[in-house]
Amino acid sequence: MKRELGNATAEVRGASLGKLLTCQDGLRVMEVHSPLSAMLVEKIFNIKNGVRTEFDAFWSSSLTDSTLLGKPDIELVSFSERFSKIAEIFQVTTKPLIFDADTGGAPEHLCHHVRTAEKLGISAFIVEDKTGLKKNSLLGTGALQVQASVIDFSKKISMAKSSQFTSSFLLIARIESLVLDAGMGDAIHRALAYVEAGADGIMIHSRDESGFSVLEFARVFRAHHKNIPLVCVPTTFNGVHYEALIDNGFNIVIYANHLLRAAYPAMRHVATEILKNGCTSKVEKHCLALNDILDLVPGTR
Repeated sequence: MKRELGNATAEVRGASLGKLLTCQDGLRVMEVHSPLSAMLVEKIFNIKNGVRTEFDAFWSSSLTDSTLLGKPDIELVSFSERFSKIAEIFQVTTKPLIFDADTGGAPEHLCHHVRTAEKLGISAFIVEDKTGLKKNSLLGTGALQVQASVIDFSKKISMAKSSQFTSSFLLIARIESLVLDAGMGDAIHRALAYVEAGADGIMIHSRDESGFSVLEFARVFRAHHKNIPLVCVPTTFNGVHYEALIDNGFNIVIYANHLLRAAYPAMRHVATEILKNGCTSKVEKHCLALNDILDLVPGTR
């Protein structure tokens, strides 16, 4: 389908993720943190053996949004601030977006955020089953992190689902059991309970570099639910190929922070070299050419 910048209405964009899930075996999702990064993800593609691949959707990460503002990743940046940035992204792109909603806050607050997200055109929330001060999951048991009870989180899911305006918005429950060493049994128990409470999908998170635990989770979960979307974020198990994840039952693979992580060392290198050399001649090869940046955004010339 031909895409043109900014031509997707909120309703069309919001429903597009669910439609993609019905017609594709798997979706590739890339973190974006600005309109420019989203435009890049929207345009790039790869062709291998005659097969074209591209990213199917955007991921709005609380980690990258917080980091860009120089703030800790503890739900300090408000939903309103993050939604404002997404509105700017939506002005110049068309792909669907999945929103990292952290814990979602109080159930009543999450309900409000869901309705606001629907109006904006966001396709899905991923909400993690933790309570208290949010810490980044990759810290694992090295930081104080507390999972919500199954009953409390199930109620939060049910309330958020009942608050929706549309049936197309997806609420995906993120399970932290493997990150917090609560075990596979706890992870599966929670997954089944959350689906029963109304979750449209399940994300399983893990710090296991082999990826074995998430693949095992998918195998067990698929014995219970064949069609519920499964999501993973292979940040730590980065050697597991996309195709292997899809073949083992996952539907959505999110590359959650890589564009920001790539941009920071590049900026640091260029700035350091300018200080060291007193001119920019040696760093120009690392920078986008001036003519290219003039052509990057339509209408600049």
